[in-house]
Amino acid sequence: MGNSESTRKLLETYYEGFAKKVGWESVIAENFEYIGGDMTETTPTIGKDAYIKVINRFSKVYQTMRVKKMVVEGDSAFVVGNYDLMFPNGVSMNGDVAEVWEAKNGKLASLRIFFDTLTFEENTPT
Repeated sequence: MGNSESTRKLLETYYEGFAKKVGWESVIAENFEYIGGDMTETTPTIGKDAYIKVINRFSKVYQTMRVKKMVVEGDSAFVVGNYDLMFPNGVSMNGDVAEVWEAKNGKLASLRIFFDTLTFEENTPT
């Protein structure tokens, strides 16, 4: 199995579980690096447990998600995820998130996401 194929399988497992909000954690590396949520903060959140906490918070906002596009090249991938969101203030919307992945040693090793952070700030209590 080539790197592209194994990376694609990891992502398919991740997104299948992520859409169901269960079972996605198995493909995340213990030393996972995540950057997202604040475009001015480029210091990664480190560790599988730390990423699980991020997703537990995000799971309260997204209702459904689907992969619109996935491009895999070796250990790297680019995904456009489409999310139906319901914010705590009652505002609902649909939005795309650009997700840049790296796989290493049979696990997903890092993720960097890009999305409309202002909409999240305006609709999420501090």
